[in-house]
Amino acid sequence: MTDPFSARADSVSAPATRAHAVVPSDSVALPEIPKALYVATGGTITMRGAADSADSVWADVPSGSIVPFRPSHVRATGTTASGILALL
Repeated sequence: MTDPFSARADSVSAPATRAHAVVPSDSVALPEIPKALYVATGGTITMRGAADSADSVWADVPSGSIVPFRPSHVRATGTTASGILALL
């Protein structure tokens, strides 16, 4: 299969080329900082931004959303959303 975009530089605004399941944890950081998150089942997400020193709470995230935020951590405590994918 050919990829006409393979010679282009990747950027945060380019579409993701990989997705990994996120396992919320109060102590373990994400293995990679994603471009965004996909949320299958909506709810609240408690997470820390890549450049933040404190967590933020994102309430009422709808099912099927793409959250344009680059978290370093997604916390188990306070997170009710599920089916979260890190878009890389």
